[in-house]
Amino acid sequence: MNSAGPNSQGPGGPAPDPRLQPSPDYGTLGPGADVGKALQTGSSTPFPVTTRGKTGQPYAIYVHLIAVSIGILVAILTSSAGRSGSLWGKVAGLFSPRGDADHSPVVTMADLDRQKPQKQAEILLERAVTHSDGATDQIAAHVDHWRGRLKWDQQLRGLMAAALNSNDYSVRTSGIEVELAAYGLAKTESNVDSLERQADSTSHAQKIWALWALGLLANRGIESDRVVHILSSHLKDADEDSRRWTVEGIALVGTTSTIAPLLSVMHDDPSPLVRERAACSLAESGMLSPELRLSAVPRLIAYSEDPSLDAQTHNWAFQALGDITHQRLPNDTAAWRNWYQDSGNGGQ
Repeated sequence: MNSAGPNSQGPGGPAPDPRLQPSPDYGTLGPGADVGKALQTGSSTPFPVTTRGKTGQPYAIYVHLIAVSIGILVAILTSSAGRSGSLWGKVAGLFSPRGDADHSPVVTMADLDRQKPQKQAEILLERAVTHSDGATDQIAAHVDHWRGRLKWDQQLRGLMAAALNSNDYSVRTSGIEVELAAYGLAKTESNVDSLERQADSTSHAQKIWALWALGLLANRGIESDRVVHILSSHLKDADEDSRRWTVEGIALVGTTSTIAPLLSVMHDDPSPLVRERAACSLAESGMLSPELRLSAVPRLIAYSEDPSLDAQTHNWAFQALGDITHQRLPNDTAAWRNWYQDSGNGGQ
């Protein structure tokens, strides 16, 4: 259950409120934009790039399109539908420089400082997703200077998708930092206040962006516990898409307190799509550490035979177990329970 796939979209599938008059890239906060003002007025609502679930059986039951059609990326990912195995290499390969990335020249600080912020971000994200040494450190050194100075265009979207779908946690973290910078969203408690209000907006476009952005901020340590509480309150929203993006936001937080709500959603939400997203978030999507994912294993084993759950959710539990543990056992609850007991600590 990878965090990439052709069934992939940031909230950009639902059209934003036409009264907001969004730009073609859905209201990017441009240079000098006042994010607080934008949040209050709804004048600009950027849409997130997010991580996705696995293509192929049993996760790809819905087709989701990426917010802005990234033709080559979508074609590559779509070509892998119906096959198991990681798509990370395919995503990263799309942005790889020619030749062996490990032997590509190091971009020095002096080289980068001669570039405009947009180009700096593109160069470093490309190098981060191809695992070039020092790229994530260079992003950390530059990202504060990019805030509000990046254009949320197709190129940056594609690179951001690759970063958030990386199998390297540090690359995912860098992607979050760059996304916050591209949104012009400062890491402040006051922005949590503003986003909490926006998450109650009657504008669906504003609401789902706020749910996502709250997760981004909480991942960077901004009022993480409070954000989990805010997001959890939206798991009971009547609208399926709102609950789905609430799950995505919770998955971004990546703390111990997010395991229980994700498990509850996987078990109890009436929507197969939302249950799928919770399962993906527990297995590979989002920002949970391997250790935290392992803590979900006992409940997932129980879900795999829970008579109150349908066969599809049983299959998602089995696939999540395989993705978390890297064990390739049959879809048999007894086999998984025996493995877990024999492993002592649920270790690998």
